[in-house]
Amino acid sequence: MAWCYGALRGYLDLHDQVMPEVTRIEGEFRRPGTKLADDLKVYADMQKDGRAKLKLFQEALTAAEKASIRPINTVGAAAIKQGRSVWVAGPEVSKARMAQEWMSWVLPAKCETTAAALQARARLGGAAFKVNAPDEAPPAAAAPPSAQ
Repeated sequence: MAWCYGALRGYLDLHDQVMPEVTRIEGEFRRPGTKLADDLKVYADMQKDGRAKLKLFQEALTAAEKASIRPINTVGAAAIKQGRSVWVAGPEVSKARMAQEWMSWVLPAKCETTAAALQARARLGGAAFKVNAPDEAPPAAAAPPSAQ
């Protein structure tokens, strides 16, 4: 799940960097009868959808962390870093190539189903083990009778 979060975060973070080249590509290779603004709107919609999925992934990761009986944040951080690394390109990768990769990238479908399953398991497991829940406070002691 954390890999999905990292890969999607990296994708979303590249938006401003690749859009000038995406706009150039979309403008140069127009399909007959289409408008550039309509095609570019697709990328804006993808950003909006990506941010919603990112929130879902964050909620799933947080639920798993809370339900875990051991610390899992270091494992998650490593997986996020690995996911983000899919967007690290060397100097030999041209702006056009990076934009093409960005334009055609799709989040693996498994990411959304895994997020939903992880949240459900975390709710069940966390509740069963009462993990990370505050200890129940003992009942308040009765006030001593006044000495009057």
